[in-house]
Amino acid sequence: MERGRALPPRRGPWVLLLLLPALAGGQPLAAGEAAYEEWRATGVRGQAVELSCGPAAAAPPAVVFWSFTPQGEGVPRAVAVGSGREVATAPGAGMLGRVTLRNGTLELRELRAAAQGRFLCQGLFPERGRLRVGYAAVLLRVLVPVSKPFVRPTAAAAAEGAAVALTCTVREGTEPLSFSWQHQEPRGGPSVTPAGPGGSRAELQLTPANRSHTGWYICTVRNEVNNRTSDPVYLDIVYGPDEPAIRVEPFSPEQGGFSAGEREDVVLSCLAPSNPPSRYVWLHNGSQVHVGQTYVITAIARAQAGTYTCLAENSHLQTRTQATIVLTVYYPPAGSPSCSALASDDQRDVALRCRWLGGFPLARLRWVGPQEEEEEEEEEGLMGTSFSMATRIQSGAATRNGSSFSCLASHPALPLGAACGTTLWVPPGSPTCAAAATKGDEYVMLRCRWDGGTPPVTLRWRDGAGRALGEPAPSTAVLVLSTDGGLGGREFVCVAAHPLRAAAAECRLRLGKPEPPRRPRRATAGWHHRVPPCRRAEVPELQADSEVAVLEGGEAQLACRQRGSSASLGATVAWYDPKEREVTPGLAKYGLEEGEAWVNLTVRDAEWPGDSGIYRCTATNAVGTASLPVRLRVDRYPAPPNVTISKLRYTRARTEVRLEWRTQGAGNLTGFVVQRRQTKKPLRETPSPWETAAGDIEPHSRDRRLGGLDPAVLYAFRVLAVNHRTAGHPSEVQTPAEPPFEAYPAVTGAAVAGMLVATAASLLAVHCIARHRETLPRLHDLLFRTRYRASRGLSHPPRRPSPSCGARAPPALAEPLSAAPGTSDEPPVNVTITVTATP
Repeated sequence: MERGRALPPRRGPWVLLLLLPALAGGQPLAAGEAAYEEWRATGVRGQAVELSCGPAAAAPPAVVFWSFTPQGEGVPRAVAVGSGREVATAPGAGMLGRVTLRNGTLELRELRAAAQGRFLCQGLFPERGRLRVGYAAVLLRVLVPVSKPFVRPTAAAAAEGAAVALTCTVREGTEPLSFSWQHQEPRGGPSVTPAGPGGSRAELQLTPANRSHTGWYICTVRNEVNNRTSDPVYLDIVYGPDEPAIRVEPFSPEQGGFSAGEREDVVLSCLAPSNPPSRYVWLHNGSQVHVGQTYVITAIARAQAGTYTCLAENSHLQTRTQATIVLTVYYPPAGSPSCSALASDDQRDVALRCRWLGGFPLARLRWVGPQEEEEEEEEEGLMGTSFSMATRIQSGAATRNGSSFSCLASHPALPLGAACGTTLWVPPGSPTCAAAATKGDEYVMLRCRWDGGTPPVTLRWRDGAGRALGEPAPSTAVLVLSTDGGLGGREFVCVAAHPLRAAAAECRLRLGKPEPPRRPRRATAGWHHRVPPCRRAEVPELQADSEVAVLEGGEAQLACRQRGSSASLGATVAWYDPKEREVTPGLAKYGLEEGEAWVNLTVRDAEWPGDSGIYRCTATNAVGTASLPVRLRVDRYPAPPNVTISKLRYTRARTEVRLEWRTQGAGNLTGFVVQRRQTKKPLRETPSPWETAAGDIEPHSRDRRLGGLDPAVLYAFRVLAVNHRTAGHPSEVQTPAEPPFEAYPAVTGAAVAGMLVATAASLLAVHCIARHRETLPRLHDLLFRTRYRASRGLSHPPRRPSPSCGARAPPALAEPLSAAPGTSDEPPVNVTITVTATP
């Protein structure tokens, strides 16, 4: 800014201003002849503005004087005066800006806010050979640009529902000011005008604040000069957690919860919107099982069914919410469905029975006959479908011999389902009849037999008049008759019926009268039959082990066999459990295998101590009943032995560890499991769960190399011994040691090699000196003087030097091996032998 300079005392623009009346002819001008104008001007601080003294088309004044009156004050202040090229500025004019006066126009550069006020221009304007006095008043308004605004929230983080206000403040700027707000999502996106009171004012009120208010806020301030935008300010709204939403994969919803098949991998995911993000904890039936948003259940078992609760926690607000689902684990019945066929409706129909008990839910069973489509169920809906047991009545007349029927089983846990089948057929041949007498000839046993067929052939005895005798029986029918009734000459018929045969088959047996004796003999019963000689019938005899032992979880085989002559008389053999309940085919717990004279009972998945006890094998025929007890002992699996870690060390890369362990004590052992987890967690953070680093380790192994480690993480390891049923006590927890310094073996090996080489060289040198005494006498005397001191003058014939030593000696007479002390006239010689060993 141009500074004002001192005015000359006698001449200059200021003197001219005093001479205005004289220049006008010595007489002051009349007031009516003076011109007076007034207008308004606007300038911007820091920029330039021009103030003219009179109309733009008028001639410039000969003399001009500018003064300034600040706004609100009445005392004018001189600014500048000029006459032609002579220009002077008043002291203190720099407070208005850089003042320049040219042709009567006052120019203010770098305008300051203090220049706002009233500028008065007084000038002498030449007009028609005379000077006219003119006055011009300019009201200058200085505008200040808006400075950069900044935003201040009442709180950087506020809870959802609280009242939050953001204030936009500017340091300076000419009013009126207008404010506008922009809101941007935390993760980016377009800026939008926030909804709320004060969106166009300096204060933005968010009452009440909600989660949608989270994000960046920008304030823009405008006036008639410019507009400026603030830096973005982040407002964090703390909320939640909301009620968790649980997702189950694979997605199998059902009424009241979700379902999964046994041995299937199930993934449970929980989402509870929260800020800060929620901490998730999973509970199974009220017990904590996992920490994290996703819980993976590998090969889910039926014991893992139940309620699963996701607990979400906001650590900032100390609030919690939870959601619970019911997870049902479907598992099929044990084994496979069993099919059987029985004759019904007086041998006219066949009852096809399919049975598959157990499982959850119950298996759906449906019979399918020949030339029937498996999709028939879709057409008929639920017709013909039953749960666990299904029965179909098949007409025998409408069924061909050899027809096959299948029982189709479906279950949610079996994508492919299961099936069993049976083929209806009539055994070839015809029934055979035989007779036997009991001890003492008191009874006669008639036996009819026709093996084979599905269903088995039904046999029944009738007398000659067609009256039924006894009860019908499958495959074998036994009739016991008393000899007191006069059986001689009577005929008996065994009728065999099968649903697939239109006519019944039969065999006949006639008992004859006794022949007169040719010579006197002891009296016998008065009957005989026209069949081979009678056999004696007896009570069945059974054979079985008295005790059977099995480990829990295994299968126990209880065998029962008939022996003796009674084995061919058609005895009925049955098994009874410890609670005296008969074991029937089709039970999930038991399995029965039958032969002609034996029946084996299989106890599946033996439990301790529920399945232990006394089982009875009974056999019944027409003569009587025999029973034999068999004790089943279910032993518990012995606990695995304890394990101790003997070595745990990193490799050089720290990405693998070498683990060795040993067992203590005896115990059943089927393998080992190595577990690991991260250590050095913060005190407030729960320890991370144990992870399986290696499983299915052979029982004879005692070491393992484990890889895939992060060198920046410190791990802890432990080892467990397992068997078929249980896991042993975990070993102590250890962290890997640092790898040893591997240069020691190399250094030790080099030192040993050097010593061996030096020793070998020394031995060779001593050997050479010993053999060539003549060539190296002094060395020989130094090394072997003590040894040959007792030789007493014995001498040896001279020897030729060995070429290997490279020495030649002239022929000389032999000399003593050693001389007497003090007889040598030569001074002693000190010899130093240096041996250098190079590794």
